[in-house]
Amino acid sequence: MSRPRLRRLLPIVLAAATALVLTGCGDGAAAGSGGTAGRTIRIAYQAFPSGDLIVKNKRWLEEALPGYTVRWTKFDSGADINTAFVARSVDIAAIGSSPVARGLSAPLNIPYQVAFVLDVAGDNEALVARNGTGISAVTDLRGRKVATSFASTSHYSLLAALDRAKVRETEVTLVDLEPQDILASWTRGDIDAAYTWLPTLGEIEKTGKTLLTSRELAAAGKPTLDLGVVSTAFAEAHPDAVTAWRRAEARALDLIADDPGTAARAVGAELNLSPDEAKEQLSQGVFLKPADLSSPEWLGTPGKVGALAENLVSAARFLKDQQKIDSVPDLATVRRAVYNKGLPDDLAS
Repeated sequence: MSRPRLRRLLPIVLAAATALVLTGCGDGAAAGSGGTAGRTIRIAYQAFPSGDLIVKNKRWLEEALPGYTVRWTKFDSGADINTAFVARSVDIAAIGSSPVARGLSAPLNIPYQVAFVLDVAGDNEALVARNGTGISAVTDLRGRKVATSFASTSHYSLLAALDRAKVRETEVTLVDLEPQDILASWTRGDIDAAYTWLPTLGEIEKTGKTLLTSRELAAAGKPTLDLGVVSTAFAEAHPDAVTAWRRAEARALDLIADDPGTAARAVGAELNLSPDEAKEQLSQGVFLKPADLSSPEWLGTPGKVGALAENLVSAARFLKDQQKIDSVPDLATVRRAVYNKGLPDDLAS
Protein backbone atom coordinates (compact mmCIF):
# COMPACT_ATOMS: atom_id res chain seq x y z
CA MET A 1 0.00 0.00 0.00
CA SER A 2 2.97 2.32 0.46
CA ARG A 3 4.40 1.65 -3.00
CA PRO A 4 2.10 4.15 -4.73
CA ARG A 5 3.17 6.65 -2.06
CA LEU A 6 6.80 6.03 -3.01
CA ARG A 7 6.01 6.81 -6.65
CA ARG A 8 4.15 9.96 -5.58
CA LEU A 9 7.12 11.00 -3.46
CA LEU A 10 9.55 11.28 -6.37
CA PRO A 11 7.88 14.20 -8.20
CA ILE A 12 7.57 16.05 -4.89
CA VAL A 13 11.23 15.45 -4.11
CA LEU A 14 12.32 16.59 -7.57
CA ALA A 15 10.15 19.70 -7.37
CA ALA A 16 11.58 20.59 -3.96
CA ALA A 17 15.13 20.07 -5.17
CA THR A 18 14.48 22.20 -8.26
CA ALA A 19 12.99 24.98 -6.17
CA LEU A 20 16.03 25.01 -3.91
CA VAL A 21 18.40 25.19 -6.87
CA LEU A 22 16.44 28.07 -8.38
CA THR A 23 16.51 30.02 -5.13
CA GLY A 24 20.21 29.32 -4.59
CA CYS A 25 19.63 27.45 -1.30
CA GLY A 26 20.40 23.97 -0.01
CA ASP A 27 23.98 23.25 -1.09
CA GLY A 28 24.20 20.11 1.05
CA ALA A 29 26.52 21.79 3.54
CA ALA A 30 26.19 24.52 6.13
CA ALA A 31 24.87 27.73 4.65
CA GLY A 32 27.22 30.65 4.21
CA SER A 33 30.86 30.93 3.24
CA GLY A 34 34.16 32.26 4.48
CA GLY A 35 35.46 30.58 7.65
CA THR A 36 32.79 29.80 10.21
CA ALA A 37 31.26 33.29 10.32
CA GLY A 38 27.63 33.30 9.20
CA ARG A 39 27.46 29.50 8.84
CA THR A 40 24.17 27.73 9.56
CA ILE A 41 23.75 24.10 10.59
CA ARG A 42 20.29 22.84 9.69
CA ILE A 43 19.13 20.12 12.07
CA ALA A 44 15.98 18.04 11.66
CA TYR A 45 14.57 16.72 14.92
CA GLN A 46 11.54 14.66 15.88
CA ALA A 47 9.36 14.98 18.96
CA PHE A 48 10.18 11.69 20.69
CA PRO A 49 11.99 11.25 24.03
CA SER A 50 15.70 11.17 23.25
CA GLY A 51 19.05 12.73 23.99
CA ASP A 52 18.60 14.81 20.84
CA LEU A 53 15.93 16.85 22.62
CA ILE A 54 18.29 17.37 25.55
CA VAL A 55 20.96 18.77 23.21
CA LYS A 56 18.36 21.10 21.71
CA ASN A 57 16.90 22.22 25.04
CA LYS A 58 20.24 22.88 26.72
CA ARG A 59 21.75 24.53 23.62
CA TRP A 60 24.93 22.47 23.96
CA LEU A 61 25.66 22.58 20.24
CA GLU A 62 25.25 26.35 20.13
CA GLU A 63 27.71 26.62 23.01
CA ALA A 64 30.21 24.28 21.33
CA LEU A 65 30.02 26.06 17.95
CA PRO A 66 29.70 29.80 18.61
CA GLY A 67 30.71 30.57 15.02
CA TYR A 68 27.66 28.78 13.65
CA THR A 69 23.94 29.48 13.70
CA VAL A 70 22.16 26.24 14.65
CA ARG A 71 18.69 26.01 13.18
CA TRP A 72 16.41 23.26 14.55
CA THR A 73 13.36 22.24 12.50
CA LYS A 74 10.74 19.76 13.69
CA PHE A 75 9.69 16.95 11.35
CA ASP A 76 6.86 14.49 11.88
CA SER A 77 8.46 11.41 10.32
CA GLY A 78 11.54 9.91 8.74
CA ALA A 79 9.88 9.98 5.33
CA ASP A 80 9.66 13.77 5.50
CA ILE A 81 13.28 13.98 6.62
CA ASN A 82 14.38 11.85 3.67
CA THR A 83 12.55 14.25 1.38
CA ALA A 84 14.39 17.17 2.99
CA PHE A 85 17.75 15.45 2.49
CA VAL A 86 17.01 14.83 -1.18
CA ALA A 87 16.11 18.52 -1.47
CA ARG A 88 19.44 19.35 0.26
CA SER A 89 17.68 21.43 2.92
CA VAL A 90 18.96 19.50 5.97
CA ASP A 91 22.50 18.82 7.24
CA ILE A 92 21.95 16.63 10.32
CA ALA A 93 18.89 14.67 11.46
CA ALA A 94 17.37 12.30 14.00
CA ILE A 95 15.73 9.54 11.95
CA GLY A 96 14.71 5.91 12.33
CA SER A 97 16.71 3.00 10.96
CA SER A 98 13.97 1.88 8.57
CA PRO A 99 13.77 5.29 6.82
CA VAL A 100 17.58 5.26 6.64
CA ALA A 101 17.49 1.82 4.99
CA ARG A 102 15.02 3.26 2.48
CA GLY A 103 17.12 6.36 1.98
CA LEU A 104 20.23 4.33 1.15
CA SER A 105 18.25 2.20 -1.33
CA ALA A 106 17.02 2.89 -4.86
CA PRO A 107 15.34 5.03 -6.00
CA LEU A 108 16.31 7.57 -3.30
CA ASN A 109 20.04 6.76 -2.91
CA ILE A 110 20.46 9.66 -0.46
CA PRO A 111 24.08 10.73 0.12
CA TYR A 112 24.08 10.71 3.91
CA GLN A 113 25.92 8.79 6.61
CA VAL A 114 25.01 7.33 9.99
CA ALA A 115 27.15 8.99 12.65
CA PHE A 116 25.29 8.24 15.90
CA VAL A 117 22.83 5.83 17.54
CA LEU A 118 20.30 7.85 19.55
CA ASP A 119 18.48 4.84 20.98
CA VAL A 120 17.36 1.29 20.35
CA ALA A 121 13.57 1.02 20.15
CA GLY A 122 12.12 -0.72 23.17
CA ASP A 123 8.71 -0.19 24.73
CA ASN A 124 8.69 3.36 23.34
CA GLU A 125 7.18 2.06 20.08
CA ALA A 126 4.29 -0.38 20.10
CA LEU A 127 1.20 -1.77 18.41
CA VAL A 128 -1.97 -0.90 20.33
CA ALA A 129 -5.60 -1.93 19.72
CA ARG A 130 -8.38 0.44 20.73
CA ASN A 131 -10.61 -0.69 23.59
CA GLY A 132 -13.97 -1.99 22.43
CA THR A 133 -12.70 -3.39 19.13
CA GLY A 134 -12.40 -6.94 20.42
CA ILE A 135 -8.82 -7.15 19.17
CA SER A 136 -6.57 -9.10 21.52
CA ALA A 137 -3.83 -10.39 19.18
CA VAL A 138 -2.10 -9.43 15.93
CA THR A 139 -4.09 -12.13 14.11
CA ASP A 140 -7.27 -10.25 15.01
CA LEU A 141 -6.20 -7.35 12.79
CA ARG A 142 -7.54 -9.05 9.66
CA GLY A 143 -10.21 -6.83 8.15
CA ARG A 144 -9.39 -3.92 10.49
CA LYS A 145 -8.05 -0.39 10.01
CA VAL A 146 -4.55 0.01 11.39
CA ALA A 147 -2.71 3.33 11.33
CA THR A 148 1.01 4.00 11.24
CA SER A 149 3.37 6.54 9.72
CA PHE A 150 4.49 5.09 6.39
CA ALA A 151 8.24 4.72 5.79
CA SER A 152 8.92 4.97 9.55
CA THR A 153 10.36 2.49 12.02
CA SER A 154 6.81 1.89 13.25
CA HIS A 155 5.69 1.01 9.72
CA TYR A 156 8.61 -1.40 9.40
CA SER A 157 7.76 -2.94 12.78
CA LEU A 158 4.08 -3.25 11.88
CA LEU A 159 4.96 -5.11 8.68
CA ALA A 160 7.31 -7.35 10.67
CA ALA A 161 4.57 -8.02 13.25
CA LEU A 162 2.06 -8.96 10.53
CA ASP A 163 4.61 -11.18 8.81
CA ARG A 164 5.45 -12.89 12.09
CA ALA A 165 1.74 -13.56 12.74
CA LYS A 166 1.27 -14.78 9.14
CA VAL A 167 -1.22 -12.00 8.42
CA ARG A 168 -0.94 -10.74 4.84
CA GLU A 169 -0.71 -6.98 4.42
CA THR A 170 -3.63 -7.15 1.99
CA GLU A 171 -5.80 -8.57 4.77
CA VAL A 172 -5.43 -5.32 6.75
CA THR A 173 -6.42 -1.77 5.81
CA LEU A 174 -3.29 0.26 6.49
CA VAL A 175 -3.79 3.98 7.03
CA ASP A 176 -0.87 6.40 6.62
CA LEU A 177 -1.03 8.99 9.43
CA GLU A 178 1.50 11.10 11.30
CA PRO A 179 1.50 10.63 15.11
CA GLN A 180 -0.68 13.65 15.92
CA ASP A 181 -3.21 12.52 13.30
CA ILE A 182 -3.18 9.01 14.71
CA LEU A 183 -4.27 10.40 18.07
CA ALA A 184 -7.10 12.42 16.47
CA SER A 185 -8.34 9.43 14.45
CA TRP A 186 -8.07 7.20 17.52
CA THR A 187 -10.18 9.61 19.57
CA ARG A 188 -12.85 9.73 16.85
CA GLY A 189 -12.91 5.95 16.57
CA ASP A 190 -11.84 6.01 12.90
CA ILE A 191 -9.13 3.37 13.36
CA ASP A 192 -9.02 0.09 15.22
CA ALA A 193 -5.32 -0.07 16.04
CA ALA A 194 -2.08 1.83 15.56
CA TYR A 195 1.67 1.26 15.64
CA THR A 196 3.38 4.46 16.77
CA TRP A 197 5.88 5.94 19.20
CA LEU A 198 5.98 8.16 22.28
CA PRO A 199 4.53 10.55 23.25
CA THR A 200 1.49 9.68 21.06
CA LEU A 201 1.86 6.05 22.11
CA GLY A 202 1.38 7.02 25.75
CA GLU A 203 -1.91 8.72 24.94
CA ILE A 204 -3.47 5.88 22.97
CA GLU A 205 -2.34 3.29 25.52
CA LYS A 206 -4.71 4.97 28.01
CA THR A 207 -7.69 3.61 26.05
CA GLY A 208 -6.13 0.63 24.33
CA LYS A 209 -4.47 -2.75 24.69
CA THR A 210 -0.80 -3.16 23.78
CA LEU A 211 -0.41 -6.14 21.44
CA LEU A 212 3.32 -5.98 20.77
CA THR A 213 6.29 -3.69 21.43
CA SER A 214 9.40 -3.01 19.37
CA ARG A 215 11.42 -4.50 22.23
CA GLU A 216 9.72 -7.85 21.57
CA LEU A 217 10.34 -7.57 17.83
CA ALA A 218 14.01 -6.79 18.46
CA ALA A 219 14.28 -9.99 20.49
CA ALA A 220 12.69 -11.81 17.54
CA GLY A 221 15.35 -10.49 15.14
CA LYS A 222 13.74 -7.29 13.83
CA PRO A 223 15.38 -4.47 15.82
CA THR A 224 14.75 -0.81 15.01
CA LEU A 225 16.87 2.16 16.00
CA ASP A 226 16.78 5.94 16.10
CA LEU A 227 19.89 7.20 14.36
CA GLY A 228 21.75 10.46 13.91
CA VAL A 229 22.64 10.99 10.26
CA VAL A 230 24.66 13.70 8.52
CA SER A 231 24.78 14.59 4.85
CA THR A 232 27.97 13.39 3.21
CA ALA A 233 28.65 16.87 1.80
CA PHE A 234 28.34 18.44 5.26
CA ALA A 235 30.55 15.80 6.91
CA GLU A 236 33.27 16.37 4.31
CA ALA A 237 33.09 20.16 4.55
CA HIS A 238 32.65 20.46 8.35
CA PRO A 239 34.15 17.45 10.15
CA ASP A 240 34.81 19.54 13.29
CA ALA A 241 31.14 20.51 13.49
CA VAL A 242 30.15 16.85 13.18
CA THR A 243 32.53 16.03 16.03
CA ALA A 244 31.00 18.77 18.20
CA TRP A 245 27.48 17.54 17.45
CA ARG A 246 28.40 13.94 18.21
CA ARG A 247 30.04 14.92 21.50
CA ALA A 248 26.92 16.85 22.50
CA GLU A 249 24.77 13.79 21.76
CA ALA A 250 27.15 11.59 23.77
CA ARG A 251 26.89 14.06 26.65
CA ALA A 252 23.10 13.67 26.50
CA LEU A 253 23.39 9.88 26.73
CA ASP A 254 25.56 10.29 29.83
CA LEU A 255 22.96 12.63 31.36
CA ILE A 256 20.13 10.13 30.75
CA ALA A 257 22.17 7.44 32.52
CA ASP A 258 23.67 9.49 35.35
CA ASP A 259 21.04 12.15 36.09
CA PRO A 260 17.65 10.98 34.78
CA GLY A 261 15.83 13.74 36.66
CA THR A 262 17.67 16.53 34.87
CA ALA A 263 17.37 14.68 31.56
CA ALA A 264 13.62 14.31 32.09
CA ARG A 265 13.16 18.01 32.80
CA ALA A 266 14.87 18.92 29.52
CA VAL A 267 12.88 16.38 27.49
CA GLY A 268 9.65 17.33 29.26
CA ALA A 269 10.17 20.98 28.39
CA GLU A 270 10.49 20.07 24.70
CA LEU A 271 7.48 17.72 24.67
CA ASN A 272 5.23 19.70 27.03
CA LEU A 273 5.29 16.86 29.55
CA SER A 274 5.78 16.93 33.30
CA PRO A 275 9.22 15.76 34.48
CA ASP A 276 7.64 12.56 35.85
CA GLU A 277 5.93 11.82 32.53
CA ALA A 278 9.11 12.48 30.61
CA LYS A 279 11.14 10.31 33.00
CA GLU A 280 8.70 7.43 32.52
CA GLN A 281 8.83 7.76 28.75
CA LEU A 282 12.63 7.91 28.70
CA SER A 283 12.71 4.71 30.78
CA GLN A 284 10.94 2.86 27.96
CA GLY A 285 13.75 3.40 25.46
CA VAL A 286 17.11 1.61 25.35
CA PHE A 287 20.00 4.09 25.44
CA LEU A 288 23.55 2.96 24.78
CA LYS A 289 26.62 4.19 26.61
CA PRO A 290 28.70 6.52 24.40
CA ALA A 291 31.64 4.09 24.51
CA ASP A 292 29.40 1.35 23.08
CA LEU A 293 28.82 3.23 19.83
CA SER A 294 32.34 2.55 18.57
CA SER A 295 32.06 -1.17 19.37
CA PRO A 296 31.90 -3.84 16.63
CA GLU A 297 28.14 -4.15 17.28
CA TRP A 298 27.37 -0.56 16.27
CA LEU A 299 29.40 2.06 14.34
CA GLY A 300 32.80 0.46 14.75
CA THR A 301 36.01 2.39 14.09
CA PRO A 302 37.80 3.69 10.98
CA GLY A 303 38.77 0.73 8.81
CA LYS A 304 36.44 -1.62 10.68
CA VAL A 305 32.77 -0.72 10.23
CA GLY A 306 30.45 -2.14 12.87
CA ALA A 307 27.49 -4.49 12.49
CA LEU A 308 25.08 -1.56 12.17
CA ALA A 309 25.71 -1.82 8.43
CA GLU A 310 24.42 -5.40 8.40
CA ASN A 311 21.36 -4.28 10.40
CA LEU A 312 20.51 -1.69 7.75
CA VAL A 313 21.01 -4.15 4.89
CA SER A 314 18.74 -6.62 6.68
CA ALA A 315 16.09 -3.92 7.08
CA ALA A 316 16.38 -3.06 3.38
CA ARG A 317 16.09 -6.72 2.42
CA PHE A 318 12.89 -7.04 4.43
CA LEU A 319 11.50 -3.87 2.81
CA LYS A 320 12.36 -5.27 -0.63
CA ASP A 321 10.58 -8.53 0.22
CA GLN A 322 7.57 -6.42 1.22
CA GLN A 323 7.85 -4.55 -2.12
CA LYS A 324 8.46 -1.21 -0.40
CA ILE A 325 11.76 -0.44 -2.16
CA ASP A 326 13.11 -1.27 -5.60
CA SER A 327 16.41 -2.90 -4.65
CA VAL A 328 18.68 -3.70 -1.72
CA PRO A 329 22.00 -1.82 -1.48
CA ASP A 330 25.06 -4.03 -1.21
CA LEU A 331 26.90 -4.26 2.11
CA ALA A 332 29.92 -2.33 0.83
CA THR A 333 27.68 0.62 -0.09
CA VAL A 334 26.05 0.66 3.34
CA ARG A 335 29.39 0.35 5.11
CA ARG A 336 30.52 3.50 3.31
CA ALA A 337 27.41 5.17 4.73
CA VAL A 338 28.56 4.60 8.32
CA TYR A 339 30.52 7.63 9.54
CA ASN A 340 32.96 6.43 12.19
CA LYS A 341 35.74 8.91 11.52
CA GLY A 342 37.30 10.03 14.80
CA LEU A 343 35.95 7.13 16.85
CA PRO A 344 36.33 6.29 19.64
CA ASP A 345 37.96 9.64 20.56
CA ASP A 346 34.90 11.70 19.55
CA LEU A 347 32.83 9.90 22.18
CA ALA A 348 35.24 10.25 25.08
CA SER A 349 33.82 12.01 28.13
